[in-house]
Amino acid sequence: MIGYGDRARTQCEVVRLFRETHPDLPPLNQGTISNIEAQYREMGHVRKVPSKRQTVVDDDTKLNLLLALEENPITPARQLARDIAFSHLRG
Repeated sequence: MIGYGDRARTQCEVVRLFRETHPDLPPLNQGTISNIEAQYREMGHVRKVPSKRQTVVDDDTKLNLLLALEENPITPARQLARDIAFSHLRG
């Protein structure tokens, strides 16, 4: 909306126009508009960007997690995974 339609608008104007145009949606604030504009300027789009953080888990670690889950069914899987990853890092 910054350059939408007949003229360029300030971020404050975009916030007001969005609220007027979409009263049924949660309101945006100027920070959100700023983030969207920065992403558009950097990437050329505003689609959600997938996280760059990807965890690579080897088969041994997966097997260790499955065994730990079987031995400790009450302990949350995330906690077991953290414990296994930590012990794996310690050697």
